[in-house]
Amino acid sequence: MTTTTLAVLVPLLPFLGAVTGLLLGRTAPGFVRPLAVLPPLASLVIAVLVAVRQGGDQAVSAATELTPTGSVPIELALYIDGFAALVAVLVGVVATCVQIYSTGYLRDDPRYPSYAALVSLFTSAMLLVVYSGDLIVLLVGWEVMGICSYFLVGHYWETPEARAASLKAFLVTKLGDVPFLIGLFALATDAGSFRITTVLGTVASGGLHHPTLIALLLLAGVAGKSAQFPLHTWLPDAMAGPTPVSALIHAATMVAAGVYFVARLLPVFQASAAAMTVLAVMAAVTMAGSALAALAQDDIKRVLAYSTIGQLGYMTGALAVGDRGAAVFHLLAHGAFKALLFLAAGVIIHASGTNSLAVMSRMKDLRTRVPDAYWTMTVALLALAAIPPFSGFFSKEAVLGAAEHVATGHTEHAPGAAGWIVLVAGLITAVLTAAYATRLWLLAFRGRGAEAPDHGRQPVTMTAVLWVLAVPSLAFGLLYGPLPDWFDGRDLTPVLTTSVLGTGLALVGGLVTYGAWRQTTVLAARVPLGAVAAHPESDPGQVEAEAIASHEPVFGDVAYASDPADPGRLLLGPLHRHAAVGFHLDAVYTVLFVRPVQAGASLVRFLDREVVDTYVRAAGALPRWLGAAVRRAQTGNVQTYVSALLAGTVVLVVAALLVATGA
Repeated sequence: MTTTTLAVLVPLLPFLGAVTGLLLGRTAPGFVRPLAVLPPLASLVIAVLVAVRQGGDQAVSAATELTPTGSVPIELALYIDGFAALVAVLVGVVATCVQIYSTGYLRDDPRYPSYAALVSLFTSAMLLVVYSGDLIVLLVGWEVMGICSYFLVGHYWETPEARAASLKAFLVTKLGDVPFLIGLFALATDAGSFRITTVLGTVASGGLHHPTLIALLLLAGVAGKSAQFPLHTWLPDAMAGPTPVSALIHAATMVAAGVYFVARLLPVFQASAAAMTVLAVMAAVTMAGSALAALAQDDIKRVLAYSTIGQLGYMTGALAVGDRGAAVFHLLAHGAFKALLFLAAGVIIHASGTNSLAVMSRMKDLRTRVPDAYWTMTVALLALAAIPPFSGFFSKEAVLGAAEHVATGHTEHAPGAAGWIVLVAGLITAVLTAAYATRLWLLAFRGRGAEAPDHGRQPVTMTAVLWVLAVPSLAFGLLYGPLPDWFDGRDLTPVLTTSVLGTGLALVGGLVTYGAWRQTTVLAARVPLGAVAAHPESDPGQVEAEAIASHEPVFGDVAYASDPADPGRLLLGPLHRHAAVGFHLDAVYTVLFVRPVQAGASLVRFLDREVVDTYVRAAGALPRWLGAAVRRAQTGNVQTYVSALLAGTVVLVVAALLVATGA
């Protein structure tokens, strides 16, 4: 079987699994779990085979035109280079792990069949984006992911948080997709084709007429999809969805699509120095701002959500300095340890019955209740903090090294200002990342107080997946030696200067946070709120759904206010209350956009009801009034009719005489 045929099967198998799962979900529920797990697993195996055959050599390219579409053709095209081959493997690994994990996490959920089918469709759409060689076909996968995220984030639609989060995610990403679509059309118009190879050839020959405009339009879509400033606000709220969905979105689909798109079309952005500088500023603000916000969050999943935003900022920062190899390297490493972080968080949420770190900090021996999550999350947090020899160190170092090269003028792939912006922001974020990673670990696993609830052993399908993902979180970075063949020959060896700076700052961030925690170990007072329904032990997904719906961090029959002993409060000081709400960006957007739109909608509704409807009602009322007047004349009295006839005759005779006299 040819490589092209195998590549077609990679996105096709999860799609077929999704369709079959939807059809058989009610009639044959016994097939739902196999149909959820086997198609992405088979797709993963084939993706690995495609990557081995591609081998980092010349890209695999194929296309067919199904029907003429005018002057700019649309083709079903594949374009698989080293980046695409590796990213497809990542998507397959994470999707398979998420599906296996979900069989235990949502084992009693009545909507599991539709959930599993949507996850498979989500996976298929991302694989289509990865392998597509045509921008319109890529756009199809791009938009399918958007609608899948809407349904999956809103899985617990009974809760207002989930409904609002799904709607917000859809609207914010669509806000970016509108200019993104315009940018794609402008790009295809200049290039005369939607084929990626043709577009890149046009850029290389200097045939792109509006590079800055096109790049900025495309960046709007990337900012929405990959949750970059200023369109990042939907991602923390999306934590209202099931934890496995969060792992999928944050590690391998949706948010990874924007970074991957820029990496694939990087020459388009490099054609404009202004666009590269804008990308660098966007990355810098995203990195530093999200890290500060993560340090102030109480919900364990929101900490990880802001962490994802910051790590995506590292990736876009690497792209801003013209190094797509470093960007994709960090994308791959981040995908492994971020999926592990979310799935381990799901185990912790089930064991503790809450998402709140403040509540977890009052539970002693939680780590002994969930030893698998404890050890694997420790590995993932060390990778997140970029501590050697964990994978995050090598991939983050590749980003910082690339920025340092541009800042010091060793390369001309990007403006020197972009290099300095990314380098400084990256080093600042390294301190903050280690700080919030240490804070999360201490509050979750080093709590003091009451005994943690014992919900028994977690399902094997959940714990086994954690250890599978722990392997690349620990060892993937060590593969930087043989990897350059898949990364345009990019040397990923760590640079001494940035390695020492980055690691040193990370250690400082971790140690300072530990010191702050040691000073704030006094337990907060408990506030009894009466009996609270115990969380069911049999369904981890239901535990999370009830934790979301409760609006309060709950532990047994006691609820707690926010923990004043949080080291994040001590470290951030007065900034904490602003960072905890994302620096009020949602409030700003409400004033600038939501309220004006609502006011405009109210005005339109008023005009429609009071003006347009008035004309419509009048059009019906006038004939009705005329009919009523005529109906009054129909009395049924013959004398009245004869009198009216005679009167009319007299009037006609008089009128005729007047006319004749005048003539």
